[in-house]
Amino acid sequence: MSEPAPKSHAKAASAEFLKRIDGAVERVEAIRSEREVARTVAQQSQVREAITRSELTLALNEALIGRAEAQAHWRAESLRRYLSERRAAPLPPRGRYAALSERVLRSLGSLGQALLIERSGLWRGAGRRLHDLRHMAAYVRRGANPSLQPPSLFDHAGYLERYADVRAAGASPLAHYLTAGAAEARTPHPLFDVAYYARENAGELAATGLTPFGHYVASGAARARNPHPLFDIGHYAAQATDLGPDEDPLSHYLTEGWARGYSPHPLFDPAWYRRTAPRSARETPPLLHYVTVGCTRGASPHPLFDPAWYLAQNPDVAQAGLEPLAHFVTQGGKEGRSPSPWFDLPWYVAARGEALPAAANPLIDYLQGGAWTVVEARPGFPTAAYLAASPELVRQGLTPLEHWARRHAR
Repeated sequence: MSEPAPKSHAKAASAEFLKRIDGAVERVEAIRSEREVARTVAQQSQVREAITRSELTLALNEALIGRAEAQAHWRAESLRRYLSERRAAPLPPRGRYAALSERVLRSLGSLGQALLIERSGLWRGAGRRLHDLRHMAAYVRRGANPSLQPPSLFDHAGYLERYADVRAAGASPLAHYLTAGAAEARTPHPLFDVAYYARENAGELAATGLTPFGHYVASGAARARNPHPLFDIGHYAAQATDLGPDEDPLSHYLTEGWARGYSPHPLFDPAWYRRTAPRSARETPPLLHYVTVGCTRGASPHPLFDPAWYLAQNPDVAQAGLEPLAHFVTQGGKEGRSPSPWFDLPWYVAARGEALPAAANPLIDYLQGGAWTVVEARPGFPTAAYLAASPELVRQGLTPLEHWARRHAR
């Protein structure tokens, strides 16, 4: 007896259904296999991309090291050229009768004081002796007139402003400086640090009897002796390629270099300073403004130097009334003091190890190429990763920490 037709159809339908399931399973397996292949390819592509990016970052890092070396070579060559183009005046030995002759000249009134000015070399005259002496004598006779400015680096109006006794006496500022002020270590210009210059050139000053300011004008400038901790002649000369063979870099900065945006020191960024300083900073040489006004108001001279933070971290500096950046340049860097919360100086020194030159200021070393030689310039701040994430800093000529500080500092 044969099976009923419906049962036969159900069996056939069941077989067809199982066949379809098998086909679906095969397709799922095929899709899964394709997905695994695609995922493997994607992973390999990501790995290749990561490797390529890493290789490019390493290559860029090497290029930045090369650029820093080229810039160092340019600075050295600029300083060599600067020194070769200048002839320093021979330094006279300390004269036995110099003090006596000066006393005699002081007693001769305006003419005697004019002769003192001539002897000092501080007056940049026309080169015609009688003509220049007449102008010097006329200058002396006009006394404490604040509107005058002799052809000299000497700061006439500022000297009167700083020293009330000179104003009260009605004395000619330059004549007073030469007859009394220099011996009293008075400041002839805000950007000439008498104590600093005397300390750096003690041997020659003792041998010649010249005042620090007189030594700088006669010989020091031509021999690249810095007049102030924050005015680096080598750094400046690398920018001011238009300096004439008879030009003093500091005078050049005060008359025209500042208006061209030249930086007087590796740790003084004029454009950055104007962002943090009062509006009046736009009308005067930025470094002069910083030394006379800005440093007392917490204006920042560089993205990686915070004056207020430095003084808060170093109360001894604040109590002594010292200008923070000059202190960091002359002492703080050597003593392991950090310049800001963004630059951990002891960490960087340890990271650089023996590659850090013995006499180098660590922050200057970082800015001038050391940045590209350390894995982390500060804890948790990997150089390569930051460079890969912020390649625009290369075009801007910035180091990673400097780039970060510009974006996050006040």
